[in-house]
Amino acid sequence: MSRTALPRSRRIAPVMAVAAAAALTLAGCSSSSGGKKSDESAGSVSAGKATTPRMTIAMVTHAPSGDTFWDTIRKGAEAAAAKDNVKLIYSNDETAADQANLVQNAIDQKVDGIAVTLAKPDAMKDVVAKAEQAGIPVVGFNAGLSDWKKQGLLSFFGQDESVSGQALGTKLNSTGAKHALCVIQAQGDVNLEQRCAGVKKTFTGKTDILYVNGTDMPSVKSTITAKLTQDKTIDEVVTLGAPFALTAVQSLSDAGSKAKVATFDLNKDLISAIEKGSIQFAVDQQPYLQGYLAVDSLWLYKTNGNYSGGGEQPVLTGPAFVDKTDVDAVAKFAAKGTR
Repeated sequence: MSRTALPRSRRIAPVMAVAAAAALTLAGCSSSSGGKKSDESAGSVSAGKATTPRMTIAMVTHAPSGDTFWDTIRKGAEAAAAKDNVKLIYSNDETAADQANLVQNAIDQKVDGIAVTLAKPDAMKDVVAKAEQAGIPVVGFNAGLSDWKKQGLLSFFGQDESVSGQALGTKLNSTGAKHALCVIQAQGDVNLEQRCAGVKKTFTGKTDILYVNGTDMPSVKSTITAKLTQDKTIDEVVTLGAPFALTAVQSLSDAGSKAKVATFDLNKDLISAIEKGSIQFAVDQQPYLQGYLAVDSLWLYKTNGNYSGGGEQPVLTGPAFVDKTDVDAVAKFAAKGTR
C-alpha cells in the first residue's frame, strides 16, 4: 500500500498533535478477557464506545517489574481497549530475548495486532518480521524511534529521546550547573543512551555517565552515593526515570552533596517532590498517551485502514517540562495515574 505523509511541524513543547478519532471519547475502565476475534469487519460507534466486532491486541514491552511509568502506559492501553471493544493481552520482560519470545507467543495466539517497544531493536527485528509475515499489523511506541520504519512498523508513538536530552541539557545551562552526572539504569537501552547523549551534546558543562543496576534500588542508591562522595564537583544529577530521581535525592543526603536533581518522566511521588523543591524539574513524555494511542491506532487500522502519522512520520507525545511553574496543573492528573 502506498502511504503519503503530510508535513508536520516539530517542537519541544507543548505536546505534539494526537492521532485519534475525533468522534470517540475516552472510557476509563480496563479491558476484559474473552469475546470473539475479528478481522477488518467494521461496526458502529455508540456513545463513545465501539460496537465493532471483538478483536485481540497484544502489548509487549521491555518494562522492568514495579516501575510506575509502565503502570501508566498500561492504564492508557486498557482505556483504549475498553473503548474499542478490544481484548488486551499485556506482557513485559526487560530482557530482550525474553521480550522477543513474548512477541512470538502473541503471533502463535494469532492476535489481531501487536504494539511493541524496541528498546533493543536488533534483538526484536526477526520476531517483528515474523509478525508482519503472518499478516499481523505491528505498531511501535516508547522505544524505537530510529528503527520503527526500518522494521516495517505501521506507526510510532513516543518522543525523540535525543531531542528530549538536548532540551534538558539546554535547560541545565540556565540553572548555573557546571558538572552533571547522567545516571543510566539499563546499559544498552537505546532510549536511555540517547537521552544522556543528548544532554551531553547541549550542556556546556561537564557530563559524566554512571551506569547502575536499575533492578536493584538499594544498589542504585549506594552507587550514586559513592560517586557523589568521590567527586564533590558534581552539582547536578540527571536521572532517566522518576523512581531513580527519588532515590538520587536520598543519595544526595547520604553523601552530604549539595547537587540538584532533574529527571525524565513522572509519577505521583515525583510530582510531590517537584512541589516540595527536592526535584528541580522533569521531562514528561506522557506515557498514558503512548499506551492509549498504540492500542487505538491498531483498532483504527483494522477497522478503517487508518495510518497514524500517515505511516511515515512518528506521532510525538513529548517532551515537555514540568517544574514549579506548572506542576499544580499536572498534579491532579498524576494523582489519578494518567500523567
